[in-house]
Amino acid sequence: MIQPQTHLNVANNSGAQKLMCIRIIGTSNRQYANISDVIVVVIKEAVPNMPLEISEVIRAVIIRTCKELKRDNGMIIRYDDNAAVIIDQEGNPKGTRIFGVIVQELRQLNFTKIVSLAPEVL
Repeated sequence: MIQPQTHLNVANNSGAQKLMCIRIIGTSNRQYANISDVIVVVIKEAVPNMPLEISEVIRAVIIRTCKELKRDNGMIIRYDDNAAVIIDQEGNPKGTRIFGVIVQELRQLNFTKIVSLAPEVL
Protein backbone atom coordinates (compact mmCIF):
# COMPACT_ATOMS: atom_id res chain seq x y z
CA MET A 1 0.00 0.00 0.00
CA ILE A 2 1.57 3.20 -1.23
CA GLN A 3 0.31 6.56 -0.02
CA PRO A 4 1.56 10.13 -0.55
CA GLN A 5 5.00 10.80 0.97
CA THR A 6 6.04 7.13 0.55
CA HIS A 7 9.57 6.60 -0.77
CA LEU A 8 10.09 4.01 -3.53
CA ASN A 9 13.03 2.44 -5.34
CA VAL A 10 13.32 2.66 -9.12
CA ALA A 11 13.30 -0.68 -10.94
CA ASN A 12 14.56 0.49 -14.34
CA ASN A 13 17.65 2.19 -15.78
CA SER A 14 16.08 5.57 -16.52
CA GLY A 15 18.55 7.47 -14.34
CA ALA A 16 16.51 8.00 -11.18
CA GLN A 17 17.26 6.02 -8.03
CA LYS A 18 14.73 7.07 -5.37
CA LEU A 19 11.19 8.39 -5.83
CA MET A 20 8.57 9.88 -3.53
CA CYS A 21 4.85 9.49 -4.20
CA ILE A 22 2.91 12.75 -4.51
CA ARG A 23 -0.49 11.69 -5.84
CA ILE A 24 -2.40 8.57 -6.84
CA ILE A 25 -3.94 8.68 -10.30
CA GLY A 26 -7.58 7.57 -10.39
CA THR A 27 -10.42 8.69 -8.19
CA SER A 28 -10.12 12.02 -6.42
CA ASN A 29 -9.91 10.87 -2.80
CA ARG A 30 -8.14 7.53 -3.02
CA GLN A 31 -5.83 6.99 -0.07
CA TYR A 32 -3.69 3.99 -1.07
CA ALA A 33 -2.19 2.60 -4.28
CA ASN A 34 -1.33 -1.04 -4.90
CA ILE A 35 0.61 -2.98 -7.53
CA SER A 36 -0.14 -1.88 -11.14
CA ASP A 37 -1.49 1.56 -10.11
CA VAL A 38 -0.15 4.71 -11.76
CA ILE A 39 1.10 7.41 -9.40
CA VAL A 40 2.67 10.87 -9.70
CA VAL A 41 6.15 10.96 -8.17
CA VAL A 42 9.04 13.35 -7.63
CA ILE A 43 12.65 12.24 -8.09
CA LYS A 44 14.63 12.41 -4.83
CA GLU A 45 17.92 10.83 -5.99
CA ALA A 46 19.26 10.55 -9.53
CA VAL A 47 22.40 9.48 -11.36
CA PRO A 48 24.37 12.47 -12.70
CA ASN A 49 24.46 13.18 -16.46
CA MET A 50 21.16 11.44 -17.19
CA PRO A 51 17.97 12.88 -18.75
CA LEU A 52 16.02 12.73 -15.46
CA GLU A 53 16.99 15.21 -12.75
CA ILE A 54 16.27 15.67 -9.06
CA SER A 55 12.93 17.35 -8.20
CA GLU A 56 11.40 16.46 -11.58
CA VAL A 57 7.72 15.45 -11.40
CA ILE A 58 6.88 12.37 -13.48
CA ARG A 59 4.56 9.34 -13.61
CA ALA A 60 5.39 5.82 -12.48
CA VAL A 61 3.65 2.46 -12.20
CA ILE A 62 4.05 0.42 -9.01
CA ILE A 63 5.50 -3.06 -9.61
CA ARG A 64 6.48 -4.20 -6.08
CA THR A 65 5.09 -3.47 -2.61
CA CYS A 66 5.87 -4.72 0.89
CA LYS A 67 2.13 -5.22 1.45
CA GLU A 68 1.11 -8.66 0.22
CA LEU A 69 -0.91 -9.20 -2.96
CA LYS A 70 -3.61 -11.88 -2.71
CA ARG A 71 -4.66 -13.77 -5.83
CA ASP A 72 -7.92 -15.58 -6.47
CA ASN A 73 -6.24 -18.98 -6.29
CA GLY A 74 -5.04 -18.32 -2.72
CA MET A 75 -1.44 -17.40 -3.53
CA ILE A 76 0.06 -14.50 -1.57
CA ILE A 77 2.97 -12.50 -3.06
CA ARG A 78 5.07 -10.19 -0.86
CA TYR A 79 8.27 -8.29 -1.72
CA ASP A 80 11.05 -6.82 0.38
CA ASP A 81 10.80 -3.28 -1.01
CA ASN A 82 8.50 -0.80 -2.66
CA ALA A 83 9.50 -0.25 -6.30
CA ALA A 84 8.16 1.52 -9.36
CA VAL A 85 8.97 1.88 -13.07
CA ILE A 86 9.04 5.36 -14.58
CA ILE A 87 6.66 5.70 -17.55
CA ASP A 88 5.69 8.39 -20.06
CA GLN A 89 2.18 9.67 -20.78
CA GLU A 90 1.40 6.69 -23.06
CA GLY A 91 2.42 4.13 -20.43
CA ASN A 92 5.73 3.06 -22.03
CA PRO A 93 8.76 2.75 -19.72
CA LYS A 94 11.46 5.42 -20.05
CA GLY A 95 14.27 2.96 -19.38
CA THR A 96 15.39 0.02 -21.50
CA ARG A 97 15.79 -2.54 -18.69
CA ILE A 98 13.68 -3.67 -15.73
CA PHE A 99 15.36 -4.98 -12.57
CA GLY A 100 13.77 -7.66 -10.40
CA VAL A 101 10.65 -9.75 -10.78
CA ILE A 102 7.17 -8.42 -11.49
CA VAL A 103 3.65 -9.85 -11.23
CA GLN A 104 1.61 -11.10 -14.17
CA GLU A 105 -1.30 -8.74 -13.35
CA LEU A 106 0.58 -5.99 -15.22
CA ARG A 107 -0.01 -7.86 -18.49
CA GLN A 108 -3.78 -7.63 -18.07
CA LEU A 109 -3.62 -3.85 -17.54
CA ASN A 110 -1.85 -3.03 -20.85
CA PHE A 111 1.67 -2.70 -19.42
CA THR A 112 2.92 -5.36 -21.84
CA LYS A 113 6.10 -3.44 -22.66
CA ILE A 114 7.13 -3.57 -18.99
CA VAL A 115 6.32 -7.28 -18.82
CA SER A 116 8.40 -8.00 -21.93
CA LEU A 117 11.45 -6.20 -20.47
CA ALA A 118 11.29 -7.95 -17.09
CA PRO A 119 13.66 -10.86 -16.41
CA GLU A 120 11.04 -12.88 -14.52
CA VAL A 121 7.25 -12.74 -14.17
CA LEU A 122 5.47 -14.33 -11.20
